Amino acid sequence: MKDTYLSALGRFLMSVLFIGSGLSKIGAPDATIGYIASVGLPFATMVYGITVLVEVGGGLLLLVGFQTRLTAAILALFTLAAGLIFHSHFADQNQTIHFMKNLAIAGGLLQVAAMGAGGLSLDARRSASVQHR
Repeated sequence: MKDTYLSALGRFLMSVLFIGSGLSKIGAPDATIGYIASVGLPFATMVYGITVLVEVGGGLLLLVGFQTRLTAAILALFTLAAGLIFHSHFADQNQTIHFMKNLAIAGGLLQVAAMGAGGLSLDARRSASVQHR
């Protein structure tokens, strides 16, 4: 029973990061697009849209535990890519710390991808309803 609540809490804590980040990007699209372009990524506006979709959409899916393994894997890849693209100036200690945080977040997400959402999730509810048919 404790594991059920811990997995839900873990999903909640990780989802807050993504949802909050995505919503802040919605609130400042020009600044975000400018930052994306400043690191040399092409199609900055499209990357912005994809980023908002992944962060808000993926964060919400992680929060409710729907398609959790796939969502966590996508968010882990996204987080690794973001770290490599935006935090790879390792001569700057701050950038190195941000990169290491991205690695830790990706590691937690990979753990969720491996173990699943836990009992307090839409995945568990769907699985239970399939078993009762």
